[in-house]
Amino acid sequence: VLERCALIIEEYQEEDAIQAIGISCGGPLDSEKGIIQSPPNLPLWDDIEIVRYFEERFGIPTFLENDANACALAEWYWGAGVGSSSMIFLTFGTGLGAGLILDSRLYRGVNGLAGEAGHIRIADDGPMCYYKKGSWESYCSGCGISGLYKIATGQERSAKEVCALADANDPAAKKVLEESAAKLGLGIALLIDLLNVERIIIGSIFERSEHLFRSIMEEVIEKEALQTSREACTILPSGLGDRLGDMAALGVARDGYQRSTRNA
Repeated sequence: VLERCALIIEEYQEEDAIQAIGISCGGPLDSEKGIIQSPPNLPLWDDIEIVRYFEERFGIPTFLENDANACALAEWYWGAGVGSSSMIFLTFGTGLGAGLILDSRLYRGVNGLAGEAGHIRIADDGPMCYYKKGSWESYCSGCGISGLYKIATGQERSAKEVCALADANDPAAKKVLEESAAKLGLGIALLIDLLNVERIIIGSIFERSEHLFRSIMEEVIEKEALQTSREACTILPSGLGDRLGDMAALGVARDGYQRSTRNA
């Protein structure tokens, strides 16, 4: 995989002067050390020094971020977050993570784990996601929606299939998504009260099926969040759509390059 990536970089090197390489990857990872640490979707990738690999091969500054942080940067630079100084990006894909832009910079936390919002317990029970039942991810992710539908019907369905069934007025699918939308609103209300940001941008499942979530989500936010903070915050779907994955890596490269030149 790394060799294929390197060959693609070599093709671009022939045409343009590359100033930085950005890598967006699901965690766990250590962005400071540039190490990928056994992410579930990359079996056998145990403590891979990916930043070192590309820097030694190309002599180009290379930067690594988890996918939520990378997507937050992309939306802030080029998508629905343009012009804001504070925003949160929620992945709402296979899992649920948050990327935080606070005071016009990516906030990583004391050891790079800021934004693990999917781990927040939001109910006493639910499907097993993010290592515990009742986590926000167990209601607001592909894993969670699929699990909720299986609990309700005994049938295995992907989140995409559940959304399609809800569009076809399937009662069980609609009930599952109503529950997911309510938990989405509850979690967002917590973030609004805690961080008082200008925008919250939601990707993947929400971006594709906003009409199935928006009204119930907003009802819960209106009930739960402080009015002044709520009214100052705009909630939007991803502005980059299917391009977000590619733009996320570009956002990592831009952010890393700007930080390195600023600190030089």
